[in-house]
Amino acid sequence: MDIRIASSFKDIRPEQWNALAGTERTTSGNTYNPFISHAYLSSLEDSGSAVPRTGWQGRHVLVEEDGALLGATFGYAKNHSQGEYVFDHGWADAFERAGGRYYPKLQHTVPFTPATGSRLLVRRDRDRDRLRAALAEAVKQETLSLGLSSAHFTFLPDGEWQALAAHGYLHRTDQQFHFENRGYSSHEDFLETLASRKRKAIRRERREALASGLSIDWLTGSDLTEAIWDQFFAFYMDTGGRKWGRPYLTRAFFSLIGERMRDDVLLVMARRNGRYVAGAINFIGAEALYGRHWGCVEDHPFLHFEICYHQAIDFAIARGLSRVEAGAQGEHKLARGYLPVTTHSAHFIAHPGLRRAVDDYLAHERADVEAVGDYLRHHGPFRKDGAGEPD
Repeated sequence: MDIRIASSFKDIRPEQWNALAGTERTTSGNTYNPFISHAYLSSLEDSGSAVPRTGWQGRHVLVEEDGALLGATFGYAKNHSQGEYVFDHGWADAFERAGGRYYPKLQHTVPFTPATGSRLLVRRDRDRDRLRAALAEAVKQETLSLGLSSAHFTFLPDGEWQALAAHGYLHRTDQQFHFENRGYSSHEDFLETLASRKRKAIRRERREALASGLSIDWLTGSDLTEAIWDQFFAFYMDTGGRKWGRPYLTRAFFSLIGERMRDDVLLVMARRNGRYVAGAINFIGAEALYGRHWGCVEDHPFLHFEICYHQAIDFAIARGLSRVEAGAQGEHKLARGYLPVTTHSAHFIAHPGLRRAVDDYLAHERADVEAVGDYLRHHGPFRKDGAGEPD
């Protein structure tokens, strides 16, 4: 096997990438995740969203044999920690105050996308464990040979964080809130599993969200015209500008995904007086709906919750998807039927002193994350008579 570093997705043939598990909806026997597709990752690059100028220098590790791609991990050399959602600013500050140099570092993640998915991509017809081990060691050696402080794999599925931990990576946990579709036939069927007070609150919230004459449209596939993208981008820029100061995604990104993966995109748009005034973008996987960005040009009570959470549940139930992943953080999602779920990352720290400090910190952090998750699950919105409480 040969190890190659690609700086751009232009150096990776789409048909070879799409043979890796999970990267293509039509590949036999895999669970498709749109964020690890060649179409999505190359759109981030081709649109100027995740490029060296914005602090994302491609360092994609490829395992090849006789010119065939057997495994890969997409990665970036970074001189900042923005757009990652697993926060290491404190580690960087402590190391640099002690005289170290934390940046640049290696980051193996989907830029601007806090969604769990495979990072150690392998072909299904090859030795998975062997290829994962090769990728884990290749990233460690790259970190050391370049003199970098660290390498980070974030939002890892079960199996992959354990594989990295076996090669000396430190395990970190965090928490998100996901809706679990337990075979519901409708949103009302789901509401019947909630405590009476929570059920009434959601019904009232949904009524009031649309009380100003608003209606909701689901747009996907050929509905996603350039005019629609213009309208959604205005929402994204307005909310993103107020929240982050400078939104991460360019207008060209939305045109590219509309061209390359339009059937994997769902826009939930709110219309009033004949024009769209708010919307949220979601991505459709084989098993999950992934909520991403939302924005608006008119403020209406509870509209954010309706567009981002309740409508996502409606769509997941209608499509038979097993869950909705609604992005990073947000304990307010609990009252709307989204349960706490533990997320995982793995970190290789080159400096022994920094490694010891981070290892000690992570042991305490993992315990805190577990305790908070247990508490929130116990105080969730489901009925306590056993009729609705999840296993």
